[in-house]
Amino acid sequence: MIAKELSTFAAIGVFCAVLDTGLMQLLIWLGTNYFISTTLGFFFGFIVNFYLHTRITFRSTYTHSTLVRFMLVVLINYIITLIIVHIFQIMMTMPLLGKLISLPIVAINGFLLSKKWVYK
Repeated sequence: MIAKELSTFAAIGVFCAVLDTGLMQLLIWLGTNYFISTTLGFFFGFIVNFYLHTRITFRSTYTHSTLVRFMLVVLINYIITLIIVHIFQIMMTMPLLGKLISLPIVAINGFLLSKKWVYK
């Protein structure tokens, strides 16, 4: 069961990342400011991510507390990403490598926190 949930979690994560980035790029192409485009892409990706994980990955129903816990997991993963990117910037001047290394770390962290805390 965990392997199926983890693969579903990862697939939804990839889908939402493509959605987020695609919307951002589309909005930039249409002439929207990059900051607004990035924010709208992230927000839309976040909403779809929460909805799909709630309904499909963890077969749960919406509650306000679930949304708040999900938002905290996203914040935790964001902070972890920033720390790793910062370390790689300082040590190797390679923030992109730090970002790439952070991806599986935050994916596993997000899955475990979601399974054990968000959708308990």
